Amino acid sequence: MAHRWRNTLTAADVTPEPIWMNRRQLIAGGASGLGLAALAGRAQAQSALEPNSWEEITTYNNYYEFGTGKDDPARNAGGLRTDPWTITVDGLVDNPGEYSLADLIGGLTTEERIYRFRCVEAWSMVVPWNGIELADILNRIGVKSAARYVAFETTVQPDVMVGVRRRVLPFPYVEGLRLDEAMHPLTLMATGIYGRDIPNQNGAPIRLVVPWKYGFKSIKSIARISLVAEQPPATWNRAAPHEYGFYSNVNPTVDHPRWSQASERRIGGGLFASREPTLMFNGYESEVASLYEGMDLTKFF
Repeated sequence: MAHRWRNTLTAADVTPEPIWMNRRQLIAGGASGLGLAALAGRAQAQSALEPNSWEEITTYNNYYEFGTGKDDPARNAGGLRTDPWTITVDGLVDNPGEYSLADLIGGLTTEERIYRFRCVEAWSMVVPWNGIELADILNRIGVKSAARYVAFETTVQPDVMVGVRRRVLPFPYVEGLRLDEAMHPLTLMATGIYGRDIPNQNGAPIRLVVPWKYGFKSIKSIARISLVAEQPPATWNRAAPHEYGFYSNVNPTVDHPRWSQASERRIGGGLFASREPTLMFNGYESEVASLYEGMDLTKFF
């Protein structure tokens, strides 16, 4: 059965990291056999959307609970306790309660998707996520008709989270999506990268991935999911509402007050890597633009 999402890269297109890292040698040396030839052809076809390496993905992170530097999470997140993991489900749902991770996602289909992931500091990377559609989780817990938004809350472990102790932001970190955004098939609850369990610094054991929004919208290490009728608070929108809107869609025509968002630099390209134009909705315009028809995107940014 064809999967519901419409983007061109699906599970069949995700090549294991060792093959990605050695694809040039594979192609240059000549691929013998139908299997290797197919892998080589796939690598060539996807060269424009080549995933970043495991090292790049796991050492350049925003996770303020573990520090504000890009390398702080990789250095400080080792003590995060992720097993056992409990997620509180409450609000306007049919089946509220305390769920283990296995109970919440067990039996749901795991997807592999290559997403271009972008943050507001004008950098981007391409990550091959493994995860479950958020819509499938919401359908499992049952969404009441009065629900209009999904609110998320991350874990707080002050003994291992140096950023929490330093109060660099109000914690716990919170985020939210409109219900139609949450139910969109591009919206993923990621549990892995490159087929491996997601590392602590990337949001273990489960995080949100919303590829047409800025990276800070994709909350990590989720401990609570609430269905609500009113727009929920979001950490950066609450901390600096003149800079960070609730929707946080990638929109190159709306600048951040302190920098342009019209272009971006790819992580891994080096300090002097050329910049490239930022795409509307991070390149997912054909899939998600209809969610915002009739909205003034300079006001609802």
